[in-house]
Amino acid sequence: MIPGINSRQVKMMMKRMGLQQTEIEAREVIIRTPEKEIVIQNPSVSKIDIGGQETYQVVGHAVERDSEVSEEDIETVMEQAKVTKAEAERALKESSGDLAEAILSLRS
Repeated sequence: MIPGINSRQVKMMMKRMGLQQTEIEAREVIIRTPEKEIVIQNPSVSKIDIGGQETYQVVGHAVERDSEVSEEDIETVMEQAKVTKAEAERALKESSGDLAEAILSLRS
């Protein structure tokens, strides 16, 4: 907050500037990269709309974990796309574990 300005005044200033903030009740936020996942449990999430463009602010404790691909998923991709285990595993990692996307990328 800005010292000397109450929350009502801040809300009025935001409205005049075209800013709209909404709190989102979230249990977990997951950010997936090709190498890992960043998991934020019990986050505080705010959606800020500035002139039609949405921005999300996430605050909380983050834990990183490696993106692992299950053997079952690898086998499914191998069977459906008729590829080797290494190709199936690579496609799954590139698609962040999305089976359909991995299969389609290998078929094209």
